[in-house]
Amino acid sequence: MYSLKNTIPTILIVASFLTAKAQPSVSTAYNFLHKDTLTKMINNESQVNKKHLPLKSMLVPGVLITYGFTSLAINGLKNINYEFKEDIWTDKPHKKKRIDNYLQYAPALTVYGINAIGIKGKNSLRDRTMILILSNVIQNTTVHSIKRLSHQLRPDGSDYYSFPSGHTAQAFASAEFLYQEYKDVSLWYGIAGYTMAAATGYLRMYNDKHWFSDIVAGAGIGILSTKVAYCMYPAIKRKFFKNKPMNTMIMPFYQKGGGGLSLVYNYK
Repeated sequence: MYSLKNTIPTILIVASFLTAKAQPSVSTAYNFLHKDTLTKMINNESQVNKKHLPLKSMLVPGVLITYGFTSLAINGLKNINYEFKEDIWTDKPHKKKRIDNYLQYAPALTVYGINAIGIKGKNSLRDRTMILILSNVIQNTTVHSIKRLSHQLRPDGSDYYSFPSGHTAQAFASAEFLYQEYKDVSLWYGIAGYTMAAATGYLRMYNDKHWFSDIVAGAGIGILSTKVAYCMYPAIKRKFFKNKPMNTMIMPFYQKGGGGLSLVYNYK
């Protein structure tokens, strides 16, 4: 049998970067958040920025997500999942690592760290924080909804919330966030972010918590969530903030098997 494990980071990084310079369409944002207020804002934004939202921006995330869903029904793709599990876990049982619980947040933290040392990114503290929050709302809502509906057993048999990988979705959403904020400074920031995201996805399989298709779908959802957030935010900003000053700090946290984002909002 051929070895698969060494190909994983390359597959995820290359697939993700194929959409790095594109923006998502407004119709995709609608599929994730259908509240009346947001829908109106998205429709208004589309009239202004339509020419900047090519459909090709969603090609790779769409392919990744489609692969994941297709793998639930096609035996050939299911066999690929088993091959990865055999190559990574069954043939070489090992002690599990917990670093993936923290690595998933690393790209987003990097944005704030880089900015703190004086290297300015694309957006202000307020704007990038709100974009990150919006991305996480989209990503988490989507992932947890699909997990409940798909009811897929994890490779280790621990529960039926395997598909898609939430850790991977979080990691790739953060990686796209890092890329978007610093792509005009250096492409290496994006490469570093996607490398961390790919490592997170690999570790989820290394720890026998996810199938390969879970990782692929999670990566697609994560990338798309951040792209949609960047697409939606200008309309939200005009609606709610109107250039009002605000000091905001956001930090990820992990506790007792669960993670999230903590927000400190200081009014002036």
